[in-house]
Amino acid sequence: MARSRDRGAAASFFLFLLFLAVGAAGTPESSLQALSVSGGRPNLVLPLVLYRANSTRRSAVARRFLGRQLTASARMRLHDDLLTNGYYTARLFIGTPPQEFALIVDSGSTVTYVPCSTCEQCGNHQDPRFQPDLSSTYEPVKCNVDCTCDKEQKQCVYERQYAEMSSSSGVLGEDLISFGKESELKPQRAVFGCENSETGDLFSQHADGIIGLGRGQLSIMDQLVEKGVISDSFSLCYGGMDIGGGAMVLGEITPPPDMVFSRSDPVRSPYYNIELKEIDVDGKPLQLDPKIFDSRHGTVLDSGTTYAYLPEEAFIAFRDAIMSKLSLKQIPGPDPNYKDICFSGAGSDVSELSKFFPKVEMVFGNGEKLSLSPENYLFRHSKVSGAYCLGIFQNGKDLTTLLGGIIVRNTLVSYDRQNEKIGFWKTNCSVLWERLHIGGVPSPAPSENTLETMNDSPAPSPSVLFDHFEIGLITFDMTLNITYAKLLPHTEELAELIAHELEVDKNQVHLINITSKGNHTLMRWAIFPAGSSNFFSNTTVMDIISRLTEHRVHLPEDFGSYQLVEWNVEPPSRRTWWQRHTVALLVGVSMVILLSFTALLALYIWRRNKRPGQYRPVDSPLPEQELQPL
Repeated sequence: MARSRDRGAAASFFLFLLFLAVGAAGTPESSLQALSVSGGRPNLVLPLVLYRANSTRRSAVARRFLGRQLTASARMRLHDDLLTNGYYTARLFIGTPPQEFALIVDSGSTVTYVPCSTCEQCGNHQDPRFQPDLSSTYEPVKCNVDCTCDKEQKQCVYERQYAEMSSSSGVLGEDLISFGKESELKPQRAVFGCENSETGDLFSQHADGIIGLGRGQLSIMDQLVEKGVISDSFSLCYGGMDIGGGAMVLGEITPPPDMVFSRSDPVRSPYYNIELKEIDVDGKPLQLDPKIFDSRHGTVLDSGTTYAYLPEEAFIAFRDAIMSKLSLKQIPGPDPNYKDICFSGAGSDVSELSKFFPKVEMVFGNGEKLSLSPENYLFRHSKVSGAYCLGIFQNGKDLTTLLGGIIVRNTLVSYDRQNEKIGFWKTNCSVLWERLHIGGVPSPAPSENTLETMNDSPAPSPSVLFDHFEIGLITFDMTLNITYAKLLPHTEELAELIAHELEVDKNQVHLINITSKGNHTLMRWAIFPAGSSNFFSNTTVMDIISRLTEHRVHLPEDFGSYQLVEWNVEPPSRRTWWQRHTVALLVGVSMVILLSFTALLALYIWRRNKRPGQYRPVDSPLPEQELQPL
């Protein structure tokens, strides 16, 4: 999303200004509230909606699952990152044959929508628009008493508006939705929005649309739970400060033993809330009344919001506590339109930030604590190397506490809707995805969705992660703060530097692709096993990955700063010995044939030169030869 959405305190919360969707039936309409502006940022405005009607339906769904274990889940890789894009996306496939879309993962939204081919006011996004006519399984949702109908009274429509005044509207359709080849959940029919109009940030964003994970009958979660194909929970895991991506699982996972939980009351708010009672900075609690985090809509967790926003009193106390622990120089922020609180002199190594910034803990109502490392409340200064800014802001005059994606970087968040609680577990989210991805479908005993406990957080040990898998290729994407024209002549030098930093041979590092991104350059690199080996050792894989994810690859200032976008590992090639050595064999046979031919030709010429002159009798006549004048 554009910066206004990221920083606007209500980045992805739907203001049900026009509560016009299927699923609104039986739920009291929200009162329309004015959108006030303070300090250049719109305040968080949320509808007051009683959710008791849907609570009864959810209880019935919960009872249906008692006594049986669900095994299916949709596992999806997350793309993009908070700093560059302001959101994370998942790839969803709609229709027959499937049409692919990049959708923002948003737990504050209740509908999934993509641009329709008939849209007259839609922006240029990442993928082509959805074409209903090309899908043999698409059906429009016909007008009925439970939805708002179009002017012709033929098809159901929807409309959603966000706090920063962007909006989406269109018609409702039903089609097969697929979750990717890594998912064990088969394609399911579901209702989604086919956009006919976009405004504001929704119009200008790179992503195609939104996948709504909130509570509501149009939510993809509610639809899948209603069908009985997944359990009533989902999990998100966002990558860290210097690496994007992560993982999403729709369905149940077995929580790690040391996961901390907070109660989440669906009657308290239609959004996912937690019981936050206290914030500690460097071991000392902020001098605040615990009720401050329970004001208005309480403490809301929203995956579609970039940063975090506190009520005024809580923000001032938090800011002052952080600044009292710092000895760094305060500098202006990267954007003059915002009064960011930034500091320089902390260095570029994220793993060293805890030496400069204090530890923060969030204390829940049950006494359990969620530890926040500096990357959970800071973002990189985009113009000054080694500088960082507070990613927690004042929520205008609104008393709601809003926790966005920055708070849960490198944290597995489990939204256990059935048991009305949300769990948090610190881990390396990129490594977690590779574990889910490479492992395929886990062993059926005791549960196909069991997420076994890893060793030390944030990164599991190699023996846990790759014991049963051979890795034949490591790829990673990185952006450098240098123009394409300046970087292109020095790619070989950069490859040698990367090889040196990763402690591999320079012949193992290959540049796969390089793309200009304005003042930045996007590069994709591949690292191959050493020598004639077909795979890496576990130790080598984890060493390379840890150096990449922990930002321990140091480059000269001539190459500018860099950011790791994502990394991936692939198993060794499964070709047979003959397939792997076909070219070598052909070259060898050709050389043998060539050498043999050359040897035969040389032998023929040698024998001919050695042949004696032709014998002539003494009295045989000779041809006349004319004497030439001297």
